[in-house]
Parts: sequence; structure tokens; C-alpha cells
Amino acid sequence: METPWYMGSSEAWLENQSIGVVGIMSPWNYPIQLALLPAIAALAAGNRVWLKPSERSSRTSGFLAGLIQEYFHPSEFCVSTGGPDVAEPFAALPFAHLLFTGSEVIGKKVMRAAAENLTPVTLELGGKTPAIIDTSAKLKDTAAAIAYGKLLNSGQTCIAPDYVLIESSSQAEFIQELQAAAQTQFSNPEELTGPIDDAQLERWQHLVSDAVERGAKVTPLLNNPAAGGRRFEPLALIDIPHDARVLHEEIFGPILPIITVANTVAAIAYVNSKPNPLALYWFGKNKKHLQQVIESTRSGGITINDVFLHATVDSLPFGGVGASGMGSYHGKAGFDTFSHQKPILQVRGLFGTSLLKGTQAVRPPYGKKVEQLLRRLK
Repeated sequence: METPWYMGSSEAWLENQSIGVVGIMSPWNYPIQLALLPAIAALAAGNRVWLKPSERSSRTSGFLAGLIQEYFHPSEFCVSTGGPDVAEPFAALPFAHLLFTGSEVIGKKVMRAAAENLTPVTLELGGKTPAIIDTSAKLKDTAAAIAYGKLLNSGQTCIAPDYVLIESSSQAEFIQELQAAAQTQFSNPEELTGPIDDAQLERWQHLVSDAVERGAKVTPLLNNPAAGGRRFEPLALIDIPHDARVLHEEIFGPILPIITVANTVAAIAYVNSKPNPLALYWFGKNKKHLQQVIESTRSGGITINDVFLHATVDSLPFGGVGASGMGSYHGKAGFDTFSHQKPILQVRGLFGTSLLKGTQAVRPPYGKKVEQLLRRLK
């Protein structure tokens, strides 16, 4: 790395160093991927890992714990399963770094617990990810991408499109294309993931009933020739009152609010009226409008004319901003997160002599040479 001229031939560099034991608290919605991706980054950086997977995916968490125990010594990579009674003391341990993926409510608790030990944290929290549809978008392709993003894993994805912003003149056509795309991709009940548990199902039902009671209209996204094949029917909501819960809480399910806006400026204002999301999706061809959205909104990341894909590129850091989290990982960003970049300076004089060698020129007692140097620095 470059050194200032007054340090002569001194050499400076950064050296990555492991930080110790990394704690990982992984969620239930992708219980293998979101446990092992950060673990791999931490191990690659030379650390040891202690994993606490979610109790809501208990069978997968138990299987993962057994598999890790079979191939790793507990001092290298170990797993603790259990519910809140395990998670709370786990978050309070003096880790070198703690990564949590989950809800904002639990993320705040994790951060409070980690603060007692001044443990650095990476929080991946999600939020209400918008999909902005410009008037220049091809609605058939846009609807296909959004249907996939919303219904994959039944919307139980931290970067699933949470709601759509579209101009009223395009709404009817978009809904038709959305229904066609959803039917093409997910008509087989076996290919549509269900809710993780009964509590999740009840939450989806309550979000819909709350919106309908306040005046929202429901549009089913799938035909249902095999009654009972799905525990919950994916749907879109339109004409939603501002006070409906579905507009203020992360949905995490196959419910898609469609909100009409006047133009790009209004779409940006709507996004900015809510906490910063983990992702944002924009569809269209108008480069001016795209640049407005990029410059005027804050989100963890953006995919243009599709969904999810920015999170699949290892050369891009993945993380949130503001309410959607802090810190990042994936690829080199994960290696850097779980490393200490130690700055090192090897002091040498000019051309191997003692001239301009380190602090030598400014050590007391001070004489004329120091006075001359100070005058030059002015």
C-alpha cells in the first residue's frame, strides 16, 4: 500500500487474520443455505464456528447438527439446537462476531445481548421489499418474474417481493399476466411450498381478513381444481386501505399487495415512507426513471428486470441497510466480515539510510531541523 513521502522507503500492508469463534443464528425458511453459507465464510477466514439453527425447522436443524458432528470436531464447528431458552444465552456469549438472520424484533434482542460483550454483529433482517413496475416494462415478463419471486417457498424468503407499485392504467393487465404466470409455474399443489407451521398459516389468514374487513379486494392467483391440495391459496390484494396490517408488516407469505401510484416520483416517495428494505426490484426500460430510483431510494441491494439475482452473485456483498440489517457477507465480503484486516507498517529510511526514518526527525530535543521541517509542512 502507498505510504507518504516523508516515511522514506517504509512499506505498509494489510494482513487478514482470523478473529476467533463466530456465532451464527440461522432462520427456518432456508435452514441449510442460511446456516452453511456464513459458516463456510467464517471457516475460510480461519475461524471456528458455533451454530444455533432455528427450532421452527426442528427436523432439518437436528439433521444438520448430526451431520456437522460427524465431520467436524466440536472445537472446529459445533451446533446447539433448541428454542428461545437456548437462543437467549447463545446471543449473550462473548463471540468474536455474531451473525443473525431473522426478524427485526428478534434482531434487536440479539443486538442488545451482543452489546454486553461489545460483540460485533451482522444482522440480515428482511423488511418490505418493493417491486416497482415502470410504464416501460413488458408486463408479461415482469409478471412471470414477480410470480416466481413471490411464490417460491410460498413467499417465505427475506428478499421476496413484498408488494408491487404500478400505475393504475397498467394494473388490470398486470393482474391478468400475474395470474397466468402463477398458474403456469405453480398449478401443481406439490410444487407450492406450504407454511412452515400452523402459526404461520394463521398469520397469513389474519393479514388477509384484516385487509378485507377494511375494504381490500382479493384476487386469487391460482385456479384450484384439486380442492384441499393447498393449505392457503396464493392471492393478490388491491384497493388496500392505508391502515391495513399487510401494508405495514413484512408478509413472508404468498400474499401480494398491489398499490397504484401516479408516477415514478410517487413510487419513490412511497418506498421512502417505509423503513429501508433488504432488496428492491425495478422493471422497465426507461433509463432515466431507473436512475431516479437508484439514486433516490435506499435498500440492501437491487435487481433490475428480475428478482433475487443480485443475491446470487458472489462478487456482490449481500446485506441490509437501516431497518433491514447491517453488515454483509457472500463471497469475499463474507471472508472480510469474519477477518481482522490488520494494518502493518515496516519502517525504513530513504534508500535504506537513516534519512526520513520514522519518528527520528521529530524526536526531542527540537532544533533548527525541526523548525525547517515545520515551515515546509505549512
